[in-house]
Amino acid sequence: MIKKLVLVFIAVFAIKSYAQDGTASPYSFYGIGSLKFKGTVENRSMGGISIYTDSIHLNLKNPAAYGSKNLAVYGNENRPVIFSVAGSHSRLKLKSDSGEDNLKSSTFDYLSMSIPLGRLGVGFGLIPYTSVGYKLETRNNDLSLNERFRGEGGVNRTYLSAGYYINKNFSVGVDVNYNFGNIKNSTIVFDYDPDDGTILQYQSQETNRSDLSGISLNFGLTYKAMVTDDLELQSGFTFTPETRLKSRNERSFGTILFNPATNIEFPVDTIDADLAAQGLEETEFVLPSKISFGAGIGQPRIWFVGAEYTFQNTKNFKNELYGYTGVDYSNSSTLALGGFIIPKYNSFSSYLSRVVYRAGLRFESSGLNINNTSIDEFGMSFGLGLPVGNDFFSNANIGFEYGKRGTTNNNLIQENYFNVSLSLSLNDRWFQKRRYD
Repeated sequence: MIKKLVLVFIAVFAIKSYAQDGTASPYSFYGIGSLKFKGTVENRSMGGISIYTDSIHLNLKNPAAYGSKNLAVYGNENRPVIFSVAGSHSRLKLKSDSGEDNLKSSTFDYLSMSIPLGRLGVGFGLIPYTSVGYKLETRNNDLSLNERFRGEGGVNRTYLSAGYYINKNFSVGVDVNYNFGNIKNSTIVFDYDPDDGTILQYQSQETNRSDLSGISLNFGLTYKAMVTDDLELQSGFTFTPETRLKSRNERSFGTILFNPATNIEFPVDTIDADLAAQGLEETEFVLPSKISFGAGIGQPRIWFVGAEYTFQNTKNFKNELYGYTGVDYSNSSTLALGGFIIPKYNSFSSYLSRVVYRAGLRFESSGLNINNTSIDEFGMSFGLGLPVGNDFFSNANIGFEYGKRGTTNNNLIQENYFNVSLSLSLNDRWFQKRRYD
């Protein structure tokens, strides 16, 4: 166990040391950023489905999974303690009517632990939930600078979860999440000399910061049943009520010294805005309610295929601090399809036969509409679950995802992305009685 703990901390340190901005997406400009957490590496490798549960992998999207009682390898009821840590690297190719650009970002994804306590299972951990990281420019008809936008930050989530095993068919669970973080952005409006058209030395800048915090809940249910001697049905349901995060806001206006030759900005002076007089010093940010459900079928420890649908009530979303011209919201939805196959899970002669091979597809309507154009997303993924050690329990999971978000229509940006994710799931038994002293 000590060696495994050391590996966890080494992995966390390496991932956090390497990590830069959590996203480079220009669409993180809106709301509280791009959704960073879309499930574990195992979930994402199967298109994002979270309906499959077993006892040697964490399922961080459905808390009822903590109540799973059967150990997926040997079929007994001794569940292991699970440590899991993950990170990812993303490459983006941005396309618009005016050109292309290539960006990359790396980030720590989650650190989690689950502990079995009889019929009850508990879990806790840390998840970077959303991420903001954009650098945008608008230009005039003569291609001179008009405005420059920058943003960073995001919302993190620490959680405590519990799942209860009711019987061989049903488990229920709940997540209690504490959300916290901050979002910072700035806007520079460039002015030019009306006589010769050269850029002025001094420019104006607006800077905003929002510190967010609040509690959110997520409820889950899983159902399992053998429909034949060989085939098992698995299904899942989750519901997340609407949550209101408290947002403490700051705004300032300043003057910067801009050097067009080096493109470097130097702050000169700053004046704080009186947001209290405008009723904007403390506002509420609404996280919409969400519901998901799905089902799948498979042969235990050999193969599984399933589908999951997610609906989020984003139609009434708004941010009181910022007003976006040409932007509105509709309800969002996601359809995910995926599964896995294991050639021979208990093979001693062939390592490749014990590897888990995963794949999936995802179709998403984000609910974000810009210039009357819906920002939709499509992704395809595959991954490998690699056994680690000699106990069949611990595993390393690597996932690959290729997808497209947005469009080049109506002066928008299309993102083509390729993500590589890696997780370590290190398992051990803490509560097993010794047979011999």
